[in-house]
Formats: sequence, C-alpha cells, structure tokens
Amino acid sequence: MKLFTLLWRNVIHRKMLSLLTIFSVAVTVALVVFLLLCSNGVEQGAEKGYGPFEVTIGAKGSASQLALNTYYHIGAPTGNVPYKLLEDIRKDEYVDRAYAMTTGDNYNGFPIVGMEPEYFATRYGADKQMAQGKLYDKLGDTIVGAHIANSLGLHVGDKFQGAHGLVQGTDDDDDGDAAGEHDQHHSFTYTVVGILPPLMTSDDRAVFTTLDYAWAVHESQQGDKKEVTTILVKPKSLLGAQSIKTKFGQISNVQAIYTSKAVADVVNVVDKGTQALSVVTVICILLAAGSIVLSLIAAVNERKKDVGLLRLIGKSKRFIWVSLIGEGVLLTFIGLICGLLVGHAGGYLSREAVFEYSGLQIQSWHFMPGEGMLVVGTLLIGVLASVGPALQAYRVDPLQLFKS
Repeated sequence: MKLFTLLWRNVIHRKMLSLLTIFSVAVTVALVVFLLLCSNGVEQGAEKGYGPFEVTIGAKGSASQLALNTYYHIGAPTGNVPYKLLEDIRKDEYVDRAYAMTTGDNYNGFPIVGMEPEYFATRYGADKQMAQGKLYDKLGDTIVGAHIANSLGLHVGDKFQGAHGLVQGTDDDDDGDAAGEHDQHHSFTYTVVGILPPLMTSDDRAVFTTLDYAWAVHESQQGDKKEVTTILVKPKSLLGAQSIKTKFGQISNVQAIYTSKAVADVVNVVDKGTQALSVVTVICILLAAGSIVLSLIAAVNERKKDVGLLRLIGKSKRFIWVSLIGEGVLLTFIGLICGLLVGHAGGYLSREAVFEYSGLQIQSWHFMPGEGMLVVGTLLIGVLASVGPALQAYRVDPLQLFKS
C-alpha cells in the first residue's frame, strides 16, 4: 500500500476528529495571515502616506491628530491657521513647496478636501495621469478618489451637494451657525470634473476641490479672516526641515511637526495593539497544536496493531515513522492551505470596509515575508505535536501485542 494512501485512509477513518484538527489549524493560520495583511498595510501606509511633505504646520494640538487628519483623512483637525501664514512659509529660503489644505465638509461620509491642484504633481509625480477627466480649475469643480468613484458610482459630470462636518450627520460647529451653514451647503453644488487613478493612499477616499471652497461655503471667512486647516511643506533638505519647524513652531497657536515622527508614533501605537492581538494568536496556536496531539493520541490505540503488523511484515523503520508522523503533518498541511486561502480571501472581501473605515490598504493574494515563517512554523508544530504519539505507538512490542 502506498504511504499517502495509508495516511489518507487513516485521516478519513476519523472524520470528525480530523475535521476539528484541520479547522483549528485553519482558523489560527487565517488569523495570523489577516494580522500580517493589516501590519503590511500599516507599514505601506506609513511609508508612502505623506509623500515628500516632511513638515506639517497646523493649529496647536496633538501632532498625531494633525498628521492623521492631513494625510489619512481620519479624525478631526486640530483647528485652523491664518491663510496669510502660507505666504510667509513660501517666502522661506528652506521651503521647496508648500500647499494649504481646507477641510470641514463631507459627501456621504467621505471628506471634502480643499487643496491646490499642484499638490498632486508634487506628491505623486507630474507623469501621473487622471483616470478620467481633468484636474479642477474653478470653484465648484471636484475630482474624486478611485475608491469613492467605485463605491458611489460617480462619473465625470455628476453633481452633488456636500454636508457640514467631517462625518455624515455630524456638525463640528456650535448650534448658533449650524442651520445657516447647512442651508448654504444645499445651495452650493459641486461638479465632478475628474476621477483619480488608484493611488494606494488615503487620497483614494477623498473628494478634492479648490482651496477656496471653504471660504465660499462658510461666508464668515472673508479677507484677512481667511483660514486654512493645514499647510503641507516640502523642505529643500533635512536641515531645512529643522529650520522650518523651529521657526514656524514658535508662532502663537501654531504647531510645526516632523511628519515622519508623528506617523511613526501612530504606527507604534498600532504595533502595541498588534502585540496584544498576538497573545490571542499564541493561544490559538497552542489550541491547534493541542488539537493535533489529541487527534493522534486518540488514534494511537487504533494504530498499535497496524504498527505492529507493519513491523512484523518487515516494513522499514523509516516507513513506519513517516506513517505515524505523516498523519499529523498531513492534517496540519491541509489546515495550513485552508487557513492561507481563508486569510487572504477574508482580507480581500473586507478590504473596502477596512479602507473606508480606517484608510488602511489591504493587499491580498500577495506573498508576504512573514508568511514564509508562518508556513515553516506551522509545519514544524505539526511535526513536534506528532512525535509524542508516534513514539508511544512505535514502542509497543508487536509480539506481545498480538499475544494479548
């Protein structure tokens, strides 16, 4: 009888126990794969989440909050700074590029962002082409991210009205001016003039329009009272970044942050959360290993006569050991393959919801560095969990077994 046929029949003989073992391994592997996908998404987002804008300037408050709102469109802004500050920044000898951003409204829960159109060439390269249409050039024109276009079915030429607040159905201002601003939103119509290609950043889930949209919608901001939410600064050098941060960070009610440091702080917090989930993962791994052990121990008494017979008819020690350990490895391997498929499928099916909620890009069906260790580690656990029961079965004296 061929070895694989023998192993397969042994597995089929105990269907329920075998399925339980495969299920335990598959759930554990799928959980680890999903964590790896999320971790990879965080790293990719941190790596290209802010482009060349090493310095970010905004209102006093949390540096992490400023970075998250500016580059990931998550949470509320720390406040506003005077528009004239942008002119001072652009005059600085260490500044290569500087762009202002305004936020505060949403369309179906997606943020409407006022941004100077040159921002896209600076961040993504001048050769980056629109998927459809063109960049905006006048008040009321908008371009939408690829995710929004797919989710809401928007096309060039579509019109819509925005709503006040960063999240649908919320209002960040006090009650005194809320009603008036909602009326203004209903009377202000946006027109889609372009659709961005997939950028693999949080800009995929934002609506972009001219910087002055906020001043037109919120008529309270006129003349010298004009304000912007954030100023994104591309310094000429790292030394220049330090000078810019020091100079403009001293202004009253203004903070200048190193973008990379603020993003790194956020990633560290996420890593701590991932470490907490790792405890759950370890528990799942132990349960899976225990399930393999229990499955094989349950099979030992049934297999003792089989092993004795194999030894009596002269089967090699190698064949017997492989037949004993191979059953656990086969169950582990099947669970491993199922877990890999389920983990990637789960990441693929949930990618839209995860991206819309957190701005985290999950890219399934790509082999990640950590998966190699996962495959080796899972198979190793299967082998180690199989050794004990195999040794117990092999130590039985075949002659004594058949005499009894």
